[in-house]
Amino acid sequence: MNERTPAVLKLEDGSCFHGYAIGKIGTTTGEIAFNTGMTGYQEVFTDPSYYGQLLIMNSPHIGNYGIHPDENESDSIKISGLIVKKFSDCFSRVSASSSLQSFLELNNTVGISDIDTRALVRHIRNKGAMNAVISSENLSENHLNEFLERTPSMAGLELSSKVSTKTAFERGQENAKFRVALLDFGVKNNIIKCLTERDCFVKVFPLDTSIEELIAFNPDGYMLSNGPGDPSAMPFSINLVKEIVKTEKPVFGICLGHQILGLSQGLRTEKMFNGHRGINHPIKNLKTGKGEVTSQNHGFVISKNGLEENTSIAVTHIHLNDDTIAGIEIINKPVFSVQYHPEASAGPHDSRYLFDQFITNMNNNKDI
Repeated sequence: MNERTPAVLKLEDGSCFHGYAIGKIGTTTGEIAFNTGMTGYQEVFTDPSYYGQLLIMNSPHIGNYGIHPDENESDSIKISGLIVKKFSDCFSRVSASSSLQSFLELNNTVGISDIDTRALVRHIRNKGAMNAVISSENLSENHLNEFLERTPSMAGLELSSKVSTKTAFERGQENAKFRVALLDFGVKNNIIKCLTERDCFVKVFPLDTSIEELIAFNPDGYMLSNGPGDPSAMPFSINLVKEIVKTEKPVFGICLGHQILGLSQGLRTEKMFNGHRGINHPIKNLKTGKGEVTSQNHGFVISKNGLEENTSIAVTHIHLNDDTIAGIEIINKPVFSVQYHPEASAGPHDSRYLFDQFITNMNNNKDI
């Protein structure tokens, strides 16, 4: 057995956890977060919403089914670092193309294994989200502290521009029934796929696109994608979404897109003590009374403060664990959004009806 390289994880509050290096040898920092999903690690690691975060996987065994080329949610790994209990260098899935170790190295991703992740998650759950550093190249206090001091707080941090497309691109058939303008704050591939599967021609636009460019595409509806960072640090996007709503076309927002939609209508957002990340989060649809098991990844939510004074907004979904706002709609307009991920890959498909609702809104709007 090859000798393994020691690594250390140090949290902002001074707590240290020692383990062994996985992925690239190096040092990385970010806000530490945990994901409760038991499967779908490749989709999680390539989700742009995780940009800037060190991710703990609650599932105790990671890497055992390798990497499959069709399971990426973006063009590369987006997490800043990986923290696991047991890490598998080998894989057993016949259709896998490579090991997770090779995938991490290819994407220059630093990680640490053999951590007591249960103790670490309990610590974060009690103390709240905070910055941290992983290093497998220099374990000295000075080195770790220097990196921690340079790591900005997630509050007030704009990150979507780091992951949004730089040039517009198209997906689907140009002669499809519906044309959707998708504003890319860090979109996942399966969101686009859920639209093209429903006979949509999708044009994905950079987040700094003007309202004139969006209107020139002549869309039947607008999709506001997921993405990383603090939505309140995105004034251009907030104003752009305000203009999109004024077009009277159907709008569907997911995750960060949901938060920006709320901000554009005068609501406020707030950073959570601990975010929601996993594929087992319970949601209640207040319009139907039905429950949904959902996939989630966010550290900010729309605040309830000021919501009662806003008579144009209705809450449509709530998170059953903590009663946070999980969905809204604009009254008397075909505009709605949810805090979670209805495309849910990996994850349960309880909420994919929301894409059908968007399609229905566009179809009804065509008839007006």
